[in-house]
Amino acid sequence: MQTIGILGAGQLGRMMAVAGYPLALNFALYDTSGSPSANIGKIYSDPNNAQTELKQFLQEVDLVTYEFEHLPLDLANRIAKIKPLRPGVRALQVCQNRELEKRLFRELAIPTPAYAIVSSAEQLANAVEQLGTPVVAKSLTEGYDGKGQAVIKHIDHCRQAWQDIGHPQLIVEQFIHFRRELSLVAARGTDGSTCFYPLVENNHQGGILRFTIAPAPSLDAKLQSQAEAYMEALLADMDYVGVMTLELFETEDGLLANEMAPRVHNSGHWTLNGAHTCQFENHLRAILGLPLGDTAPHGVSAMVNLVGRHANVAGVLRLKDTHLHHYGKSERPGRKVGHININAENYTALIEKVKLSLQQVPESSTLQCSIAGIA
Repeated sequence: MQTIGILGAGQLGRMMAVAGYPLALNFALYDTSGSPSANIGKIYSDPNNAQTELKQFLQEVDLVTYEFEHLPLDLANRIAKIKPLRPGVRALQVCQNRELEKRLFRELAIPTPAYAIVSSAEQLANAVEQLGTPVVAKSLTEGYDGKGQAVIKHIDHCRQAWQDIGHPQLIVEQFIHFRRELSLVAARGTDGSTCFYPLVENNHQGGILRFTIAPAPSLDAKLQSQAEAYMEALLADMDYVGVMTLELFETEDGLLANEMAPRVHNSGHWTLNGAHTCQFENHLRAILGLPLGDTAPHGVSAMVNLVGRHANVAGVLRLKDTHLHHYGKSERPGRKVGHININAENYTALIEKVKLSLQQVPESSTLQCSIAGIA
């Protein structure tokens, strides 16, 4: 029986372990945050005994993966010298630095918004003048779920934005007037085989993903093929093994790449109940060198993130074709504490079911998607 080591002990590691138990896998999770929440497998999380715990963790596991890309690179390099690390260190290096990420997109001819790198408030103002307003300014490293970024609508706001973000370097991106946000989840095995889930439509509010509709409604087959070609190029270039997610903007001129994530992803949570093989199982299959699973969807699905507040458990469980995933986390503003997956045969029925589920979510966000008004 193999033991998989996971760097990180949050909900993604938890769902990965749950998906792996039917495959007779064991799990050990090494926490670097100081606040593990997975409550599954063997968790190493003592900050006062980190080196000893890391040694014990590596002795116990057969190979290592990660649930979160913001890991110390020296830790990743150290682990990769001792045990197989999948995905590899290069994926972490690229995805931790937005300049490296954008540069790779350009090298692979993957369209992305115009951008500039700045190291001062004055350089920020110059970039805004060149790119035109509005722009999105983001910390070059770190930052996720809307943290470490600001939309600048006037050049006079540059100094305040620089101070608010508080990072020594920023990437300044041209604001894209997109039709909708999409993402593609894919997996690549040790033998180079790949599989792709359908493009999904995402809605972010306050920088946090709130809703995913899968597959994306009114999806042009050309867009799916285009997204898969971009992903195939990224996976091959990094000799990637595991699940990767590419976030995209759909525009009048086609797709623009926004960001990529070298891991299982929030926008792929619908696969737990809406696809033949979920993203978590396919990630495990990929890193273990097993055949990749069928990514075809069961009808249509929606994922509703529970942010800050728990849902009414009994109320959700009474709803047909509705599945509650509770992360065992305490409530806190902006914290992802769970999600709800909803399945239906068509989009009209799906929207009706989503609206019913939102009645069981305190302080829920307003449903926003391209088909929100059809029911």
